[in-house]
Amino acid sequence: MARIKLTMAEQEDNNQGKFQELTERIIDTSGAFYRRGWLYATSGNLSAVAEENPFRLAITASGVDKGNLTASHVIGIDENGAVLNGQLRPSSETLIHLIIVKKLGAKSVMHTHSIWGTLLSEKFSGNGGIEISGYEMLKGLRGVESHQNSEWIPILENSQDMKHICNELEVIFSRSPDIHGFLLRGHGLYTWGDSIEDARRHVEALEFLLEVYGRLTLGAA
Repeated sequence: MARIKLTMAEQEDNNQGKFQELTERIIDTSGAFYRRGWLYATSGNLSAVAEENPFRLAITASGVDKGNLTASHVIGIDENGAVLNGQLRPSSETLIHLIIVKKLGAKSVMHTHSIWGTLLSEKFSGNGGIEISGYEMLKGLRGVESHQNSEWIPILENSQDMKHICNELEVIFSRSPDIHGFLLRGHGLYTWGDSIEDARRHVEALEFLLEVYGRLTLGAA
């Protein structure tokens, strides 16, 4: 009879191979976002679920240049944010990635620092968010089938207290489980997806929509 169960060593090799594959895709995505002006310098962070049981998240380390990311800059963490491999510290916003994964079942989370996301989050923070509708690009968001869809993008106050932000997100996710992203005031965009490619598409769609909305509402030429 053919052997079905993998040995622990074989399973670990498989897991390591998947982690390396995710790392390469994160590096590729980071470089693309950097060239678009969405991840300048050490800003932003990207993650993807590498294993579900036991849980392991591949995430960019704190303080690394997203335009020159290498494999050593992507580390593995557990469900509590403890480092499982690598020598660097995880992003200070790791808890935000973890709550998005846990509450929404996301497989990848991406956080960008675009100019438009920053400007709009400051301008409309008093409204609690911005509502965008009428654009074909909305169909780039999972589950959206018409340009007539109305997309609500909440704006949260920025804070160095990640637990406070996570508490606010729990309320938002309970009230609006179908949102595709949110903004931190003066900071940037968070979005997610069922895969790295899914989350990457959401970044591209939302950043496009934010720029269009910004040019119209802020009077930019």
